[in-house]
Amino acid sequence: MPSDLALKIVNRSHRALARLSGGRIGWSINGMPVVQLTTTGRRSGAPRTSMLTSPYQEGSTVVVVASRGGDDRHPAWYLNVLDRPEVQAAVAGKPAVAMTAVVANEAERARLWPLVTGKYPHYAGYQRKTSREIPLVKLTRVGP
Repeated sequence: MPSDLALKIVNRSHRALARLSGGRIGWSINGMPVVQLTTTGRRSGAPRTSMLTSPYQEGSTVVVVASRGGDDRHPAWYLNVLDRPEVQAAVAGKPAVAMTAVVANEAERARLWPLVTGKYPHYAGYQRKTSREIPLVKLTRVGP
């Protein structure tokens, strides 16, 4: 698995590419919209921004996968939303909006996981790499 430092470098580079290209590059990967998710650090209290892909959307709900490439550890952004589910998210280069992050329950995951892996099988490969169940997180807009 990539080191924490490598993941941070890739994340910062991705954010910079999207910003420097004026949003023309970096907001879609393999047909998936990219989500710039800003959480609140569970220990620091500081804003933490991650670039994620969303393999599935349902109405205004955006689903992200806490895979960390199949690592045995959860990604930091996921641990942050467990503590503070109030997040900011910019989807596909649109302005960031206030959202709430909720981990899909067992029944929701059972319904959503085949939809995610049916279109993007690499997520199933990530699941095979780890003994932890990879969580799905639903992002829903706060307010109108």
